[in-house]
Amino acid sequence: FRQKCIAFPDWAYKPESSPGSRQIQLWHFILELLQKEEYQGVIAWQGDYGEFVIKDPDEVARLWGLRKCKPHMNYDKLSRALRYYYNKRILHKTKGKRFTYKFNFSKVVLVNYPLLDMASSPFLLTRTQGNERQE
Repeated sequence: FRQKCIAFPDWAYKPESSPGSRQIQLWHFILELLQKEEYQGVIAWQGDYGEFVIKDPDEVARLWGLRKCKPHMNYDKLSRALRYYYNKRILHKTKGKRFTYKFNFSKVVLVNYPLLDMASSPFLLTRTQGNERQE
């Protein structure tokens, strides 16, 4: 297997020098949770490539509220924020599946991305066959 990671367009990133972790974007926070084993009961990869399910919406909202210093965060507000990424084509809601979303990895450049632990994420691995080159 050849390991690849995702990188989103430049506009999606906040500068490293941004003050504190409050500058993190929601899509990035979700990727962080998906990479950490201790949150598998809360949010996890499932189904198709890039698809994930929020198993405990209230807990994901609470964690997001803690990160952003917004104690009144709830899933209603969090899901509203997720909809912002639909037009940006970062992710979309999976039809017919409650609390299920899918990252649009086909719209992103696959490059080295240090925050993702590729060994724990089978959805971000690609297979190289023969002399074919994966891009």
